[in-house]
Amino acid sequence: MQGANFETFVFQNDTTSACFLNTGLGIPCTQGSVPVTGVDARNDADVQAAVKFAASNNLRLVVKSTGHDLSGRSTARGSFVIWTHNMKNITFHDKFSPQGAPPSATHDHAITLGAGVQWEEAYEAVNAKGRVLVGGLSAGGTVGAASGWVLGGGHSILSPSFGLGVDNVLQFTMISSNGTRYAANAHQNADLFFALRGGGGGTYGVVTSVTYQTHPSFPIIAAVLSASTDSLTPNPPLQTLFNELVRITPNLSDAGWAGFVAVAPDTNTGALGMSAFYILPNGTAGRANETIGQLFDTAQTLSAAGNDSFVVQTALITPVDSFYTWYTTFFPKTSTAGTNGALGSWLLPRDVVEQDPNRVAQTLIPLSGLTALMVGGGAVSRVDPHAMGVNPAWRTALLHTIFATGWAEGTPVSDINQLFDQVKQNMTTLRALAPDSGAYFNEASLFEPDPQRAFFGDNRDTLKAIKHLYDPIDLFVVKEGIGSDDWDAELVCRL
Repeated sequence: MQGANFETFVFQNDTTSACFLNTGLGIPCTQGSVPVTGVDARNDADVQAAVKFAASNNLRLVVKSTGHDLSGRSTARGSFVIWTHNMKNITFHDKFSPQGAPPSATHDHAITLGAGVQWEEAYEAVNAKGRVLVGGLSAGGTVGAASGWVLGGGHSILSPSFGLGVDNVLQFTMISSNGTRYAANAHQNADLFFALRGGGGGTYGVVTSVTYQTHPSFPIIAAVLSASTDSLTPNPPLQTLFNELVRITPNLSDAGWAGFVAVAPDTNTGALGMSAFYILPNGTAGRANETIGQLFDTAQTLSAAGNDSFVVQTALITPVDSFYTWYTTFFPKTSTAGTNGALGSWLLPRDVVEQDPNRVAQTLIPLSGLTALMVGGGAVSRVDPHAMGVNPAWRTALLHTIFATGWAEGTPVSDINQLFDQVKQNMTTLRALAPDSGAYFNEASLFEPDPQRAFFGDNRDTLKAIKHLYDPIDLFVVKEGIGSDDWDAELVCRL
């Protein structure tokens, strides 16, 4: 798992079973929550055999492609894993006709990705064809392109231009709990298509491939801003700049910008810094300077007057020939894993940001490890909230806000629980900005008081009915996923 804490199992007496990377702790290596055995699936037949075996033997089943799950849903103590990481098939379609569709329902320039394809591989493949694909951003591009990312909704820096990942899906293939292979699209098994478009991964079956619509490549304007402070808490210049960014965020969205800003401590000094990465697809230098340029001017003014309390390191607005060039420049082929962490998040609607930007900014900036992603609005907001299973809150959201905490291996459970308490407190504060909104299933707190409502909104009853149709034996159950409320905390015993 990317998050090592999800490999650990904590007993009711607060002792742990784990295999820590730090052998200097002197703690014996034990199984923890790492699956005991499973299948390295290479094709649909492997998945069908694995599913039938798990069902006939009443095994606790988990599905894992990459292990990037920030809620630990692709592992479980004592489990049997279907590992789809090596299902790497990539197929281009000059013309794609979904199964069961009439001859007129064809799509130009589609791509089918196997469940193990990762975004680095997908981006490289579509770039070779002069195309782009709505996908995730991570160091090394190691997030799965046809698994949990899209099944939870799939946000992208390209979402304001082309919609969420689920808005770009043309067809899924899925193996159900009895081993049946389904093709789900708008013309065939439309109820399953509804559920798989954002109703949560590991819940309805094992998705083995996803077919996406691609888009023509285009030039972009890239904007990069980074600044440091000499303070462990937000000082006045940092607060001023962050307030200004929140204030102009609706205008940036209207102008076509997308991106994210992070406020986090320096790993060596603990002093807070701010970094921002934004792109303007098909933009011009003049348009960029008219819109985001004012933020850069504010940053430079604050830096000049800050007496080293606030220093701008990077302030760059530059044309880039393609999204792929931008991606490979700013997201190098490195990746991180093995850390321990917990997070919280909430989707903030545009009207909340517009009506009281100062309150939003003052609520967000104290949150530890804050990232505010402007990946809503635009094309995301132009889709019927109930057209698919993804959280309807996405359709009014402008910002996806995340904060995080972490700890070292071997930290006592009592200390970790104190960090969890702080996450819960921060979530209460964050939710208060927009109580009727919701959270992104793939990057959300495990401490939601009403997770089904928070993650699925008023789609949850429809999703549960669809789950019962395709998984009547509840072979597929994940933390806080649809149907999990019928099970105990460890998802082992039915309530």
